[in-house]
Amino acid sequence: MKKRINWLIFLPLSLLWVTACSKKEAAVEWDYPQIKQRDTLNVLTLSGSMSYFIYRGEPRGYEYELLSDFSENQNLTLNIQTVSNENKLTERLLDGAGDLIAYNIPITNDGKETLLYTGREVINHQVLVQRANKGDTLVRDVTELIGKAIWVVKDSKYERRLKNLNDELGGGIQIHGINADSISTEDLIEMVSKGQIPYTVSDADLAKLNKTYFNNINIKLAVSHPQRASWAVRPTEPLLAAALNDWFAANANTPRHRAIVKRYFERSKQAAEYKPVPDIPKGHISPYDSAFQHYAKDIQWDWRLLVAIAYQESRFHTESESWVGATGLMGLMPRTAEAMGISAAETQKVEPSILAATRFIKRLNKSFSSIENEEQRIKFILAAYNAGPSHINDAIALAKKYNKDPKIWDGNVEEALSWKNIPEFYNDSVVKSGYFRPTETLNYVREVVERWHAYEKLPSKN
Repeated sequence: MKKRINWLIFLPLSLLWVTACSKKEAAVEWDYPQIKQRDTLNVLTLSGSMSYFIYRGEPRGYEYELLSDFSENQNLTLNIQTVSNENKLTERLLDGAGDLIAYNIPITNDGKETLLYTGREVINHQVLVQRANKGDTLVRDVTELIGKAIWVVKDSKYERRLKNLNDELGGGIQIHGINADSISTEDLIEMVSKGQIPYTVSDADLAKLNKTYFNNINIKLAVSHPQRASWAVRPTEPLLAAALNDWFAANANTPRHRAIVKRYFERSKQAAEYKPVPDIPKGHISPYDSAFQHYAKDIQWDWRLLVAIAYQESRFHTESESWVGATGLMGLMPRTAEAMGISAAETQKVEPSILAATRFIKRLNKSFSSIENEEQRIKFILAAYNAGPSHINDAIALAKKYNKDPKIWDGNVEEALSWKNIPEFYNDSVVKSGYFRPTETLNYVREVVERWHAYEKLPSKN
């Protein structure tokens, strides 16, 4: 007589065997050859102006562009995963959720026990951000900070550094900590530029990036010791680390790499960089009134609103190109233009650029069709035209969550968008597109609408 197997006893044993096999498979070497075989590089980073963000529907960021250059060179597909803070980066990497941290992690002795630092090594430090308009008196030595009021994000590394510096100087620095849920370091830099506060503190690289937006700030005074930082992989990935090290060493001084550096840290992001407005015929409000009038009919818009967009985007220069690659009279990103049936080259011609813009506006109008108030809907469309629809949809979601009216731009979705450079909000579960720099878009909507209404008051040939 055959013995009957007790499967209830055997099942747990089989599960233990499967688990043991899984652990054994997980312990198999996983390094660059396996990544190349998989054809995908899983990357962990933080959402932010230095690292990775979405702008007009396209990924951008200094770290992202370096990473994109590497992956293109190595024929790898990028899979970007953002996490909420630096600690999560290390946790997720060691858990196997990613192959690489593409974010400047401080190099420490403790860190060397769990991470293998790789890629380009940067030397960063904290700097005082102060306004440098004509007539402003600059602080040139840290001892001159005694008696000065400095605003920083509460409980941040900047506040901690200022407290240590204050102890080193024997006291006297007036440190004002502001809650992180209401303001960001970049907001504080903007406030310094506008003269709303006298000083703040930032990492040197972040300050340098922001100087391209606010050229009246001085960032020369260091207030901390240098700190080394770099990207990181697991210690079990020495071949991936070597590939990154070799690539950075070979490409550090290439024209492509220099162009990336220039785009983020040198090129002005201010509208003042545009050339003077071209000659406008008498009785006209732009050099291309007839083209605007023709294409505005298809979307049933006041043609003068299209003119206001063109002025804001390019000052009517057809060859215009922004720092992120928006081109032509109507300032369209190449992918957006192509999605509207117009090639990137054609955007530098008047009529194709306007045609692509009106097609895009028509699509946006459909997306925001639930907004019944026409002028409010126009503001949503303008915001999405400038920022990309995803960030405006995020702002709508935040407005709903925090008891704002999701169908009103003024003081509602407009305010929710202003939160999107604050970690608490761009890491919120309802937000899908992460960090966003809101000032440009908020100003864009206001300025385009103001110019449109100003055009309405001018006599013009229709």
